Amino acid sequence: MKKYLILAALSLIVSINAQAQDTNDDDQAGSVIQNLTPSKLIGKGQVDIKWFNNLFTQTRVADVNGDVRTAPRENFFTSTLDFFYGVSENRRVSLGAILEFRSNTIGGRGALDVFSFDGERGAARSGITSIAPSIKFVPFAAASNFSIQSSIVIPVIESEFDDGVFFDQDGLVIQNRFFYDLPIGGNNQWQLFFDLNTELNLGDDLTFFEDGRSEGSFANDSLRLIPGVFLSYFPSSKVSLQGFVQHFQLIDLGNDFEQDLTAVGAGVKYQLTDKLNIEALWSYFARGNDSGLGESYNLGLRYVL
Repeated sequence: MKKYLILAALSLIVSINAQAQDTNDDDQAGSVIQNLTPSKLIGKGQVDIKWFNNLFTQTRVADVNGDVRTAPRENFFTSTLDFFYGVSENRRVSLGAILEFRSNTIGGRGALDVFSFDGERGAARSGITSIAPSIKFVPFAAASNFSIQSSIVIPVIESEFDDGVFFDQDGLVIQNRFFYDLPIGGNNQWQLFFDLNTELNLGDDLTFFEDGRSEGSFANDSLRLIPGVFLSYFPSSKVSLQGFVQHFQLIDLGNDFEQDLTAVGAGVKYQLTDKLNIEALWSYFARGNDSGLGESYNLGLRYVL
């Protein structure tokens, strides 16, 4: 059961602190990474694209009591492409889709083996795993710094497991993310950001067949809650330093399986041009119950036209 949390953890990190841009590059007015926070939407006709890559690797697992032991290395790479298009004059509605690609290896293979894409039977799997039609909106006109992103995650894989290798959830997920940001002080050098990700997991019970393949999902009939708090500091208008804490909780709604973990991390963002920025993040999964524990390394690009 511990492998299941790995992918949940990846989903947590793949979704971390999504940032948008606008076209103002004036230092006094504030940079694009300062002004268009995760909670604020793009304008009508603008396109917001983010490519985010996450590598999670682990050699530790925690049992149901939180006791930790070592285990053969397992690695999970997730590459996510987000596309959103602004459809409202008042920056209150954007429509889009999210495409996800994964490459996983188990059995002690090296962390960078996820980039081999060799499909070794019983040790590796890779490919596109899901697509998620999405809408992002600001529910209250007077609170432009509060927004909601709703998605329906549709799996496109044949099975969660194949010869012991977990790929991704093979069940429909209804996802709602709540974003809220709060500037600290009067010079816009500090920002607090709050993110609550909720995922209702549907699907059939997980069943294994003699050929090693599975049907259904381990997370069916469960609710995933991922609250996070992020603190950003801007030493200059083009650079953001960040620290964060997130908690993951999978709540049983009828499938007799629960798990949780807590992660801490740090990152940096840099404004490359007036439309493009780059971000790098590192996360450490400090504790958990019935979960995998490890580290994640993340690199993302965001472009707004």
